[in-house]
Amino acid sequence: MCGSPAFISRAFYSAFDSYREYNWFFGTERSILSAITLSILDQSYTPSFDEAPQALQQTLEMAQHCESLGFHRFWVSEHHAFHALAGSAPEILIAALGAATSTIRLGSGGIMLPHYSAYKVAETFSLLANLYPDRIDLGLGRAPGAEMSTAVALAADGKPNFHRFPDQVDQLLDYLNNPNAKPLVSPKPPANLPVWMLGSSADSATLAARLGLPYNLGLFINPSAVPSFVEHYRRSFQQGSFLEKPYAMLTVSVFCAEDEAQAKLLQHTSDVNFFLYITGQAHHYAEPGKVLNPEQAEKVPVSAALQGFIDQRNQTRAVGTPEQVAAQLKQLAQQYQVDELMLVSNMFYFGDRKRCFKLIKHIMSI
Repeated sequence: MCGSPAFISRAFYSAFDSYREYNWFFGTERSILSAITLSILDQSYTPSFDEAPQALQQTLEMAQHCESLGFHRFWVSEHHAFHALAGSAPEILIAALGAATSTIRLGSGGIMLPHYSAYKVAETFSLLANLYPDRIDLGLGRAPGAEMSTAVALAADGKPNFHRFPDQVDQLLDYLNNPNAKPLVSPKPPANLPVWMLGSSADSATLAARLGLPYNLGLFINPSAVPSFVEHYRRSFQQGSFLEKPYAMLTVSVFCAEDEAQAKLLQHTSDVNFFLYITGQAHHYAEPGKVLNPEQAEKVPVSAALQGFIDQRNQTRAVGTPEQVAAQLKQLAQQYQVDELMLVSNMFYFGDRKRCFKLIKHIMSI
């Protein structure tokens, strides 16, 4: 059903130009983009647990902003029990985003399938795809999107089943694409609902290749993810009813400003807050339910552990002026041999995030 030529052309290859080059890295000829396709991942970042309403409204405004700038997709993430990220239900946000926009593709980055029934996800996204035809992407992930105690709370029987993820994906694809699937999926799934495999390891690349799905590598989640994951995906790709040939996207963290020092300050603020959160030290520096602003983050002592955390992440993101960020993004796209870049930025101030994406889109379009 999803394998129709119209689906393949419309959903994935409309941005490709007519040029082709020999790709020595993979030993095959493959299409390239005249200009790398750019998309956005939004996490409904909020500096305070009490400001979730503002954060969610900002997600709607950011989608409109990115649509006006010409970004290709706008995806929203799923996170639970994290006071700085308000996006816990991407399917609900996507419904609101569809009403607030008109052309940009919308999707989940992603639905953490082990928390849910494959049938329920199939019906939910079939409904969204009928509401907003030719605009919905279903991105699937295996990770809990939270710590394990929260995953236990999300599981209906208190027993997370992450090992069943491949089977769940098979079930979901059958519900969406098999007209004889039982029970019936209602409303009827459209023929052009792309399903993406999201991940940050070789396992997700292997699964995406086996199923013939497009693959999104989350470099912003795992800075140790290596280009060989994408190479493995391309080499192992099995053409099927969903996609004619492999299609890979890389999600990268970006911090762009007119001034390099300002960009690095905003990046440092994000790093400090995330490091304090994952190491359980946030309560020593921030008020309950809040994250540090740039001025406060600058005052946090940079321990060897924090510096190592920052250094590791610096290798796989783009930080600086528009020219610097563009060069870094193009290098990552070439290094990982991807067809599309998805950008995510958790700058403290909403205005800085909007400006960041505007600067990048402008410089990458020249």
